[in-house]
Amino acid sequence: MANMIKEQEREELHKAIWNIANDLRGSVDGWDFKQYVLGIMFYRYISENITNYINADEHAAGNNEFDYAEISDAEAEEARADMVKTKGFFILPSQLFCNVRKGAKNNDNLNETLEKVFKAIEGSAQGTESEDDFKGLFDDIDVNSNKLGATVGKRNEKLVKLLDGIGDMKLGNYQDNTIDAFGDAYEFLMGMYASNAGKSGGEYYTPQEVSELLTRLTIVGKTEVNKVYDPACGSGSLLLKFAKVLGKDKVRQGFFGQEINLTTYNLCRINMFLHDIDFDKFNIANEDTLISPQHWDDEPFEAIVSNPPYSIKWAGDSNPLLINDTRFAPAGILAPKSYADLAFIMHSLSWLATNGTAAIVCFPGIFYRGGAEQKIRKYLIDNNYIDCIIQLPSNLFFGTSISTCIMVLKKSKTTNDVLFIDASAEYVKVTNNNKLTDANIENILRIFTKRKKVDYVASVVDNSVIGTENDYNLSVSTYVAKEDTREKIDIDELNKQIDGIVAREEVLRAEIKKIIGEIKL
Repeated sequence: MANMIKEQEREELHKAIWNIANDLRGSVDGWDFKQYVLGIMFYRYISENITNYINADEHAAGNNEFDYAEISDAEAEEARADMVKTKGFFILPSQLFCNVRKGAKNNDNLNETLEKVFKAIEGSAQGTESEDDFKGLFDDIDVNSNKLGATVGKRNEKLVKLLDGIGDMKLGNYQDNTIDAFGDAYEFLMGMYASNAGKSGGEYYTPQEVSELLTRLTIVGKTEVNKVYDPACGSGSLLLKFAKVLGKDKVRQGFFGQEINLTTYNLCRINMFLHDIDFDKFNIANEDTLISPQHWDDEPFEAIVSNPPYSIKWAGDSNPLLINDTRFAPAGILAPKSYADLAFIMHSLSWLATNGTAAIVCFPGIFYRGGAEQKIRKYLIDNNYIDCIIQLPSNLFFGTSISTCIMVLKKSKTTNDVLFIDASAEYVKVTNNNKLTDANIENILRIFTKRKKVDYVASVVDNSVIGTENDYNLSVSTYVAKEDTREKIDIDELNKQIDGIVAREEVLRAEIKKIIGEIKL
């Protein structure tokens, strides 16, 4: 019953989001427009978050009629210092989502009002511990953009629709809701736009099912981890899977990630808040991870998950400092300038805790190409860092039909071998894409955990065999034979049948000859 209610709530929420998106995007590119929808959703979330928090405190003290949204700004100022310390930000009652929405239709300067509110929220964290988490957070919600309309009046019309659409979403008190309402709304929007836009806007969105598989691969046998890290974290969906699978309190020291794209970096921080991760429990940075990693003081990490961009260019050996970088130096060679894939692998391995596991989505070319990539594979195999390679089905990701793989890395293995799993048949077809079901994920995890040979599906191969017999080739197809589904033919039996046919033919010919002779007579 509870499950049915949950699904109904989710269905209602998705319908509401779809209607807002349809109603509002018009000439605005959907991928750009999601920033407005998500940004205003975030504005509503933090408004309700702080209101609920202050109200609960007052009600517990016996002041049952109190409502933060209805008191004056002057009265509210008394709570500012305490709120910034506890929540990381502060919003005056007049700046709350519900109050700005109330007067929105009659506010000719709505765009200016919203701009001031966003600046005030960001400004409330300035000079405090939470400054980095709020700085520039609303930069992509440009309320004066021509994308919203050619004139101020038209822009404000769209903004009113946005406030009303998001205000009407049945999100309730997010803590009482049976679904993770704000977080779920975010994931639905990201998935909806990603399926339409592919990698548009620099997004490499990882479908939820793939995120779940990666997360669960890294926590086999564990009920908690110290901290999780994604070196190319995008909008943070992979990191946040740990909050859903383990529970956010079971990620003891928090969520860490780095993202090169500024817009996506802002969305990632918003996503953390929408999933109720406190400002002091996440640290997301905006830089190029390979050239300028920002978490030297936080590594090592017990769980690392990532879906880094495939086959992108990087500085490689044109930057003389990189070969001496402690992350890349151990392999004695850098990943090629045209393919940074193995640079992400080396970076992740370097920052992996001794008792940790990394699960990284990889482009298949890195497993068989020669040159520098072969030498890096040799380093990984000779030092026994590769635990498992999983071949995934094709067409799992938005915007690409490539059959990707997962590389699982560990630093404290008890055996000198690699498990190869061919999971290319583990999917169901959904419209144009393939999708992993819960049963598919369970099946892959069962094979991964048992670590035994399964005909046509899994093979455990000694490191020496990978090196000496296969030149460090790590393609799953090299070690897991495909089942021959062609009809098997018994040649001896076939020959017997042919002999029988030939003999019968001879008899028939003789009989026909005899009949023709008799006719002639």
